[in-house]
Amino acid sequence: MFEWKDEYSRNIKEIDDQHKNLLKIGSKLHEILKLKKHEDNYDEIMEILHELRDYTRYHFDCEEKLLEEHGYEDIYLHKFQHKFFLKKLENLELEDVDENQISVIMGLLVFVSDWIVEHILKTDGEYVEYLNSKGVY
Repeated sequence: MFEWKDEYSRNIKEIDDQHKNLLKIGSKLHEILKLKKHEDNYDEIMEILHELRDYTRYHFDCEEKLLEEHGYEDIYLHKFQHKFFLKKLENLELEDVDENQISVIMGLLVFVSDWIVEHILKTDGEYVEYLNSKGVY
């Protein structure tokens, strides 16, 4: 579910490496669901959720700085989408994770996999040609 595919490549090494790390974090949640769904995984879920939130903040910050540095015109829309994603993660942290572990994991898996398709493939894809034209690979 969270394995790197060539189609995810944005042709920018730093961004691709960060996306690969985000997929690795997502795969940890998938593993809990697959292998440990009948166990109490609260601590592990919260640890992964915090890791995902923190790494996502780092990634978004790097991506936004890169776009700003090269004068990308649609940066405000991009930043808005990043804020939406982070808000969703923060809201998940406020849910009653302990009592609803499976539904929280399922919701997060769906949200993150949708994000991969919608944001990484489409929205991030919109800046690739622009940054490549500026010599960023």
